Order: sequence, then structure tokens, then C-alpha cells
Amino acid sequence: MYLTEILKHKTIEVAERKNNVPLEVLKAKSYSLPVRRSFKTAISSTDGINLIAEVKKASPSAGVIREDFDSIALAMEYEEAGAKAISVLTDENFFQGSMDILKMVRAAVHIPVLCKDFIIDEYQIYEAAIAGSDAILLIASGLSIGQMNRFMDIAHALQMDCLVETHSTDDVEKVLETNALIIGINNRNLRTFIVEPKTTLMLKVLLPHGKIVVSESGISSPEIISLYREKGIHAVLIGEALIRSNDIKAKIRELIGR
Repeated sequence: MYLTEILKHKTIEVAERKNNVPLEVLKAKSYSLPVRRSFKTAISSTDGINLIAEVKKASPSAGVIREDFDSIALAMEYEEAGAKAISVLTDENFFQGSMDILKMVRAAVHIPVLCKDFIIDEYQIYEAAIAGSDAILLIASGLSIGQMNRFMDIAHALQMDCLVETHSTDDVEKVLETNALIIGINNRNLRTFIVEPKTTLMLKVLLPHGKIVVSESGISSPEIISLYREKGIHAVLIGEALIRSNDIKAKIRELIGR
């Protein structure tokens, strides 16, 4: 029931923020924003599989992942080790993230930054844009086809890319009814938080040629990454395996081969 609880809390959270800062105020701020870095270009390179490294302090299933958590140092180390993009958890209640962390990470690195949150309202897209996001995450299981198309249109108007996440055949069917180009396959069931790395392989075959495919969650061995590469996966999003490592650069070399 993780996803249900998170979305319920997110609805309350966003309503409170709207009361404090109206949507029209955010829209006005979004007219003069920094030049975006292309998330799409960064993760679609054909030079091996591309790493999206995650900045995440905690999760509902794991609790606090790293006590000595330094988001800026972590992001800079990721970039130095060859990550092509950085994912920043901005959910506060369940993941101990924030838009402030995203802002600091974006200012500290030179590669694209993905805002990873549970987006249910256009308000959050403007928040992400103002914080400096280069891309946003949209989770298919929590959105209708109409919402996904609308949110993608808003994000693209703000020069941000969209990573549209799936976990099931139903999700894939929904997403293929949209204009999504970058499709994520989450190996973690967001309702149970159980991970099955083969989910990526099962759903990849349902996607047409021309989509940029990202595997997410539970990726911790070079063998599975090598298999993903062979099957045409463009990028992997890895967080916990890196954050728990005592030598992040060595861990990235082990997993990605860089």
C-alpha cells in the first residue's frame, strides 16, 4: 500500500503549498528560467549503458540509507565517476528529500538533473522547473493518459524532458497511448516495494523501436546491467547500491565498467 499512502499524503501536501504560494505566482516565476541541460541526449548516448545516479537519503522500505548523507558531495562524486545524469528525490515525508536539495545539486554539477517525485498536479511541475530541474518523473500507475499528456506538454513548454515510469503491462499500454519518448521500467512494485530485476526484460519487449528505455530500482550487479545492455536498455537508474558503498567510484566502475 506504499503508493496509495504516498499519493494520499501528496494530495494534502500540494494543496497546502498552493495555499501558501498560488499557481499563478509559480507560473510568473517560470518565465525567466535557466537554460536546461538535455536529459534525453545525456541518457541516449550509444557509448555503453548510461548511468543515472540517485541522490536519496531514505526510503519507506529501507529507512535512512546513509547517516553521513551529503547530497552535494555525493552528486559531485557521481559526476566525476562518469554518471550521465543525476536523479534527486524531492519527496520530504517518505524520502527525506526536498527541492532545496535539488537546487543545490543542480548548482554543483554540470550534468542534467531529474526531479524524482510523485507528481499529481501541474503545480509540482512548475516547482521543479523553478528549482532548476532538467527533467521530471511521471509515474504511469498514478496518472491517467490525459494527465500524462497534459503534464508532458507543460514540462516540454518549460524545456524539461519527462521520464515516464512503468511497472506492468497495463502501465505500458497506457504509456503507449501518450507521446512519451523516454520510458522507465521500474523493477520495484510501488505498492509492495518488492523488487524483481527481470521486470525490465519482460516489459522491454513490449516497447516499440525508437523509445529511450531506462531501467530503475534494485540494480546491484554488473551481470544484470550487462544483460540490460545486450537487450537494448539505454540507461540504468541506481541509488541504494551506490549510496551504501564505501567507494562510490569503484562501485560505478564495477557496475558500469567505466
